[in-house]
Amino acid sequence: MYPNLYYLIKDLFGIELNFLQIFQSFGVMVAVSFLCAAYFFSKELQRKEKEGLVHSTEKKFLKGEAPKTQEIVFSSLMGFIIFFKLVEIVLHFSAFTQDTQGFILSTKGNLIGGIAGAALFGWMRWREKKKEQLPKPEWVTEKLHPYQHVPNMTLIAAIAGILGAKIFHNLENLGDFMKDPIGSIFSFSGLTMYGGLIVAGFSVVYYARKNGITTTHLIDACAPALMLAYGVGRIGCQLAGDGDWGIDNLAPKPSWFIFPDWVWSYNYPHNVNNMGVLMENCTGKFCAVLENPVFPTPLWEAIICIVLFFVLWAVRKKITTPGVMFSLYLVLNGVERFFIEKIRINTTYDIFGRHITQAEIISTLLFLLGTAGIIYFRKIQKKNGAST
Repeated sequence: MYPNLYYLIKDLFGIELNFLQIFQSFGVMVAVSFLCAAYFFSKELQRKEKEGLVHSTEKKFLKGEAPKTQEIVFSSLMGFIIFFKLVEIVLHFSAFTQDTQGFILSTKGNLIGGIAGAALFGWMRWREKKKEQLPKPEWVTEKLHPYQHVPNMTLIAAIAGILGAKIFHNLENLGDFMKDPIGSIFSFSGLTMYGGLIVAGFSVVYYARKNGITTTHLIDACAPALMLAYGVGRIGCQLAGDGDWGIDNLAPKPSWFIFPDWVWSYNYPHNVNNMGVLMENCTGKFCAVLENPVFPTPLWEAIICIVLFFVLWAVRKKITTPGVMFSLYLVLNGVERFFIEKIRINTTYDIFGRHITQAEIISTLLFLLGTAGIIYFRKIQKKNGAST
């Protein structure tokens, strides 16, 4: 496994680049997943605008204003935070690489670096606004295309998604949360995908509605991108060995299974959670390996969801009923996650004598919601007299 990019580059090329230890494999792949999703989301919105399904809006703003105090203060604050940590990282790089997450979330920092960063960012913002300042500010109207909102929606989805994933994870593990509330909240580990999807989804829809983008076309446009983002994100889980693996798989690989042994079962050496037993002749922070091989469910989900992305991308132009595309995504996502849960390790709830995981509950609801959505949107389209 590759807890961070240092281990990946070392294994592939035999080169030791210590600074790469700051780039966590899971975090890097999550960032890549957002970039991939933003790209295909933007392409779909552009296509829908050309077809007249979504439309641009006009926004008025005052051009050429003098620098505002609150803008300078905000930029200075950002500069202080960044350089407060950055200078401390440079001066204590070894300690930073030993516990990257703990170092970032701690109060450790360099005050002089923070003050210098505040002065630099504040000055840069002031200089930028002075260059744009006009003798007499004037109101101008700017046309905004739907795809131009994608960067903002991506940022909103990232922040809301992380918050939602953390909230749902703590709800799913209330015992651990009660033992250490502060640690549970600020830890980078422990994220529930569906919590992130739900909170991010509502946040993005709210933003889109405020900017005149029709909800049904918005969610249809992002459906393939969401499937791709989840698949790419699961690659990060597999690379890091973050604990999202399956139950023990001691069965021999079937003769029909043409893929390598590690695709059938794997014991995640050097996993980022240090779960399992210590490895022989291993030194460093990540020296644990699972005692028994398990189903590599993150890898399976990555493959399945990337294939499903191509399916959704292939049929997107053929599905003309607004809302059906996203409903189909919900159905496929629900089915995939429901069955993968059967071989995953998860916290379970005892409901009517059956042990059910949170993901199984939500995936079932998503399937039912998607099925109902397909029926509902097609009925609405038929009622309006449009062909599907």
